[in-house]
Amino acid sequence: MFTGIVTAVGRVRETRPESGGLDLAIEAPYRDLALGESVAVDGACLTVKDTGPGWFGVHVVATSLERTSLGRYSAGRRVNLERALRVGDRLGGHLVQGHVDGTGVVLRVAERADARLLDIRVPREVAAVSVPLGSITVDGVSLTVNAVPAPDVIQVSLIPFTLQETTLGERVPGDEVQLEGDTIGKYVRALIEERRER
Repeated sequence: MFTGIVTAVGRVRETRPESGGLDLAIEAPYRDLALGESVAVDGACLTVKDTGPGWFGVHVVATSLERTSLGRYSAGRRVNLERALRVGDRLGGHLVQGHVDGTGVVLRVAERADARLLDIRVPREVAAVSVPLGSITVDGVSLTVNAVPAPDVIQVSLIPFTLQETTLGERVPGDEVQLEGDTIGKYVRALIEERRER
């Protein structure tokens, strides 16, 4: 479980196809990662399988490659990182499982006096659980849905701190982003659909 509060920005050091999936080596400032620990990489929960001075390694299985954009990452790419939540930690963002629902595409970037607005085309399953002032995770960052300007499009507002401390300040129209819809919204939707079917 995560909160969508990014604790570090890492950098992809190496990518290597392995056993039908992909091995990633990621440079990161963490000094005490343990083998088997979970780390969210741009919002995707991955298991640490190797560690070294200033880096860690993970394996991305084929099913995760299908749902994320990790297979298109290359050496040098900056990534948002978050270690798994510990019991008793502050829940500063929202409940994030690290299960990416799919990818979206940045359609528009607009500057405001105190924020930057991003319009993102999202998959239907993400749009179905996205409501104004609800939560969404974009590249591992906990954000509030600012508006729903069109079907299958959500808008988020990025404050200066987010622009400085995550990779979202680098996003431009046409960029792909990893998305996780609101967990509570998913359960509510599933319960309503089940009741309708009955």
